[in-house]
Amino acid sequence: MPRPRLCRKIRLNPNVTFYKPQGIPLHSLEIIELTHEEWETLRLKYTEELNQIESAKKMETSQSTLQRILSSAQKKIGQAIVKGFAIKIIK
Repeated sequence: MPRPRLCRKIRLNPNVTFYKPQGIPLHSLEIIELTHEEWETLRLKYTEELNQIESAKKMETSQSTLQRILSSAQKKIGQAIVKGFAIKIIK
């Protein structure tokens, strides 16, 4: 049985929860789901311009966990941009 998942601090909720390429109907797009944790990690790193140690402290998690979350978010966003997928931010 896996360890229970810890709650991480999410300070802000996204105002916009869906992004898609312009001019393509949503029903014909593949959707990639980005979690609130991934969104918060991107926000702290790139909008607040905090380093990983500061970001991990704000989210009350370890630096290695924050790095895994950040890597996952970057991979998903990269795939969405390169392959033209929609991005949905989920809880």
